[in-house]
Amino acid sequence: MTDEYKTITNQISEGYYTEKRSKFLAFAHYVTTVEEIKDILASYRKKYYDARHVCYAYMLGADRNEFRANDDGEPSSTAGKPILGQINSNELTDILIVVVRYYGGVNLGTSGLIVAYREAAADAIAHSQIVTRQVEEIITYTFSYPMMNDVMRIVKDMSPRIVSQIYDNTCEIKLAIRKSEAGQLRNRLEKLAF
Repeated sequence: MTDEYKTITNQISEGYYTEKRSKFLAFAHYVTTVEEIKDILASYRKKYYDARHVCYAYMLGADRNEFRANDDGEPSSTAGKPILGQINSNELTDILIVVVRYYGGVNLGTSGLIVAYREAAADAIAHSQIVTRQVEEIITYTFSYPMMNDVMRIVKDMSPRIVSQIYDNTCEIKLAIRKSEAGQLRNRLEKLAF
């Protein structure tokens, strides 16, 4: 199992495609929840209220198993699927691509629509900054204050990200570490108790 995945930065990137006077405006967003996606889609529908279609596709999660494609009134599989296809061919996740279409008065046909949505999405991805992120696991460890130095030595050794820490008679530290290293960190911390 890999503990890395590719996504884009928080910067919204834009793409553009035009065919027979129809304009396709594409926007790529970094997203992590369906609620976030709903809010973004609502804002596009409001902003581009005069557009004929607001089509989209998204992929969520490091394992890339939560996704959706929407044609928003275009012929079946001519908009959402080509957008999702671009997300898949770039192996991206935690991404939403919205393509707004302004109708130019000339029908493009199904193959023309597929090309247009695919190219608009590809252009938005081309203007995105793609980053590789690690799948992290959060480990919470509770210990007595005298064990502080031992715990911090392991933290210094393995370099997990400290999420939160409470130092009192009973101390608690929350650490985020790459999924592939989580078992090793957990084992080293548990050995301190003996």
